[in-house]
Amino acid sequence: MRLSTVSLAGRPTWGVVEGDLFLDTGAVLASRYPDLKAAVAAGFDGVAEACKTAASTPIAEVEWLPVLPNPDKILCIGLNYEMHRKETGRAEVEHPTIFARYANTQTGHLKPIIRPNVSTELDYEGELAVIIGKPGRHISREDAMSHVAGYACYNDGSIRDFQRHTHQFTPGKNFMDTGAFGPWMMTPDELGPLDDLRLQTRLNGVVVQDATFSQMIFDIARQIEYCSTFTRLEAGDVIVSGTPGGVGAKRTPPLWMKPGDIVEVEIDKLGILRNPIAQEG
Repeated sequence: MRLSTVSLAGRPTWGVVEGDLFLDTGAVLASRYPDLKAAVAAGFDGVAEACKTAASTPIAEVEWLPVLPNPDKILCIGLNYEMHRKETGRAEVEHPTIFARYANTQTGHLKPIIRPNVSTELDYEGELAVIIGKPGRHISREDAMSHVAGYACYNDGSIRDFQRHTHQFTPGKNFMDTGAFGPWMMTPDELGPLDDLRLQTRLNGVVVQDATFSQMIFDIARQIEYCSTFTRLEAGDVIVSGTPGGVGAKRTPPLWMKPGDIVEVEIDKLGILRNPIAQEG
């Protein structure tokens, strides 16, 4: 299944995307699941049946919201592709590099990523988002993938000068409307094996990042294992699994996103996340 959170004529809801239609299963199941996070936590029980009676809307007419607007946690994995590690000059590490993004910094498919007035150093980071379905603590690597509810495209938009203010990444990763998440999540049974899937980021149609998930330093199972050692992962939590090399900050000259640009993150089989860049009002 492909599932998303949208607004229909100003009414937030969630549902299933089938072809070019959005099925409003959130309206059918409102008494059981007030949002997509609740449906994720229930293992999507009853969603397939609700599709039979759900009202449909062409996806061209929906307003896309972040796939999960209200996760308990967004954990981001830094420096997780060898090419990106090398271009940053960082040393090899034994454990994943983790930082947090706040839920209210997210934006949806086709909505603007906002360049703030305090900086011009807005960078792209195309990534695979992993949505946790089954909660757990101290999850073993062998059991980790059974905790995954689905995957989505993510653009971890970064304000690089604020990221460089200290050794901590948090400020540069949490400006409003910089974390694009969408258009939908896809369940693992539909997406299939990850390793050979390709991720591309394009800026104004030009490929700026290109990698397969087999090139990750720490794979998804290891990320889940590690994150669950220091926090309890909850249903609806999001792990943003790292970006490949080619970021704008490490180009000569640097390639910053600017108002009027269009940035796309495409993952094989999963879809395309597209966002215009706009200046903070």
